[in-house]
Amino acid sequence: KRKRGPWLFDWQAPVSSQSILIFPGPFPSPPNFKHHVTEQSRLSDRTSRRLTRTYQLYSRTSGKHVQVLANKRVNANGDDGAVHAKLEVETDSFGSRVRIKGVKTGYYICMNKRGKLIGKDCIFTEIVLENNYTALQNAKYEGWYMAFTRKGRPRKASKTKQHQREAHFMKRLPRGHLLSERRPFDVLPLPVPVHPFSKRTKHSHHQRSGGR
Repeated sequence: KRKRGPWLFDWQAPVSSQSILIFPGPFPSPPNFKHHVTEQSRLSDRTSRRLTRTYQLYSRTSGKHVQVLANKRVNANGDDGAVHAKLEVETDSFGSRVRIKGVKTGYYICMNKRGKLIGKDCIFTEIVLENNYTALQNAKYEGWYMAFTRKGRPRKASKTKQHQREAHFMKRLPRGHLLSERRPFDVLPLPVPVHPFSKRTKHSHHQRSGGR
């Protein structure tokens, strides 16, 4: 027998098909899935099918709704049901990535390289927080969040943090949206009343009672 490392091998013994030889060596590290998600979040998928939703974004600090104006400016001063506060949110097929567009103007909400909110095509990552609010992080610049001051003015994204109230939003349906979506189902026919005795059961009951 020859000694090789921590194991002893009998080089003269026959090796069967069920023999297992174990050799020491470096094992490959598991793939870094978080890194993969981060890299994919910076890319846009233009080929996959997308889903769209329509709602308002209620700002926790301003107490009003995010709106996209005709001059491509974005603020959080929209009233409930205001035409410029109605947003169309389009999924980007990977994770929780979305595009946010003003329904009235057709302009998307985005950030430029200086962290300023503008009305261009951009991708955000939706993050649901423990307090049930939603934070919207720029998919290209990690750590940059959509945020507004108490006066509804956009904050510079490079100075925002996820835990700040300025970056917290609540999704709300536009006023009357739910009613308009369900309008075809508002009026339902009344159910046919179920009598305690049908004709057949009434007849059998009459026989059991002796015709009384």
